[in-house]
Amino acid sequence: MSGTILLVEDDSAIVAVITAALEDEGFAILRCASIAERDALLFERDFDAMLTDVMLEDGDGLASLSSVRSAAPDMPVIVLSAQNTLDTAVRASEGDAFEYFPKPFDLDELVRAVVQAVGGRAASTDISEPGPEESMPLVGRSPAMQGVYRMITRVLRNDLTVLVTGESGTGKELVAEAIHQLGARRTGPFVAVNTAAIPRELIESELFGHEKGAFTGAIAQAIGKFEQANGGTLFLDEIGDMPAEAQTRLLRALQSGRIRRVGGRQEIAVNVRIIAATNRDLAPMIAAGEFREDLFYRLNVVPIELPPLRERREDIEVLSQHFLAQAAEDGLPRRQLAHGAIEALEQRAWRGNVRELRNVIYRLCLMAREDLIDAVSLTDILGEDTAFAAGQGGGEGGIGAALDQWLAKEVPASGTVYAAALAAFEKPLIEHALGVTGGNQVRAAKLLGINRNTLRKRINELGIVPDRFARPA
Repeated sequence: MSGTILLVEDDSAIVAVITAALEDEGFAILRCASIAERDALLFERDFDAMLTDVMLEDGDGLASLSSVRSAAPDMPVIVLSAQNTLDTAVRASEGDAFEYFPKPFDLDELVRAVVQAVGGRAASTDISEPGPEESMPLVGRSPAMQGVYRMITRVLRNDLTVLVTGESGTGKELVAEAIHQLGARRTGPFVAVNTAAIPRELIESELFGHEKGAFTGAIAQAIGKFEQANGGTLFLDEIGDMPAEAQTRLLRALQSGRIRRVGGRQEIAVNVRIIAATNRDLAPMIAAGEFREDLFYRLNVVPIELPPLRERREDIEVLSQHFLAQAAEDGLPRRQLAHGAIEALEQRAWRGNVRELRNVIYRLCLMAREDLIDAVSLTDILGEDTAFAAGQGGGEGGIGAALDQWLAKEVPASGTVYAAALAAFEKPLIEHALGVTGGNQVRAAKLLGINRNTLRKRINELGIVPDRFARPA
């Protein structure tokens, strides 16, 4: 394919990599490093597409996209950014970007996006004013969350039904709120209903409403969640726990866009976007006849899977800071976390995911005696978490036995056991995992149950040389 690409990037290494990859595809690349140079080039000539960084030497590349649109209204724009937040992804989408890539990006995927953009597949959207990042309901900059952000931006300009999956506590309702708050239905109501918390005999009434006298206790007409959400978004949480009878009526409502109150005869048209969520695996439920397959396909138009916290441990620090600020706003003492305390939090098991982390931070703010919480104070308040991130258990020959032997020999000073044990065991544990996997960091990270970026960071900080564990070819 041929075409001329304008690359607006001030990092020479990134410029070299992108230029080489796109020139291999037949593109000509013209590079600049500032907004002023960009605007001058756009005034002088036409380009088939533009790749731009966000933070440039003379300003915000996203904030100035209006001048790009004035000069080249039909030119596809691909945004590259190290500011990997939901706010950046949404700003790129609202700025009519063809695609958004967080750094570090997949080069092959970037090249495919450029080919598609130049091929004329760019979609047009309305430009609206971005909101402040602190108003965004989701927090995290890990690669796993970048995938979630990109999926969210893809559904903001349409009414497609979304199915959010993930373990309890991962933030499924926050995804639904983000889609509503940032999308075209933001001025309408957002109605959330936990289908697992409603008695089976009342769920149809809760969703669709009922007429007076429809059943014992129905002393007056009631408006259901569908009607309450009219013009907005209806979030159906724990959809996997919905009874079979209600599933049938829900399917009918999704197919027709009309509902009928319990005990009523009149059909009522509703204009509602549906976002459903579940922490259950629906596939075996469908096979067992517990969940309707046709309903699943109606709900699963756009699937968004939320990663558990153990797969995005690099987000624990920014999440902790976010919850510390929230706790202070809620009237708890303003606290800070020392580096050792952050590291200790990153090593915990987090079976309850982000919800558990929030509760832990609130507990620390309430119970800490000092404004700065260190690893010792954290352990005093929370106790030891024996389910380490590496998934190592106690017992004979395991980490527990090794810890007992170490304690017998080392006898660290009172109150420093946690930090000392972490320092003593982390390096040999990582080296053991690298030895087992022949130096393969991706497999070692999976074995340890930590993110590979976290593993790479700790390898560098601990001075470990992975190559010495590589097996001969």
